[in-house]
Amino acid sequence: MAKAIKIKPMTDRSEIERRIREAGARARTEADARRAAEKPTTCPREINGPKGPEPTRYRDWEKKGIASDF
Repeated sequence: MAKAIKIKPMTDRSEIERRIREAGARARTEADARRAAEKPTTCPREINGPKGPEPTRYRDWEKKGIASDF
């Protein structure tokens, strides 16, 4: 038969808040390290694409004054 383990309940709010702050600080440190190690993504330049702003931003394509929805 397995030995029963007694767990002491945490009733001290300051202890809980301290552990939460420590966990948050660890998470921030880990996230900062991941961001620093991440390589920036670069997209290749478009060849013979439309000039000016992206034509699909309003869900239509405008070419020479004629707009077509898709």
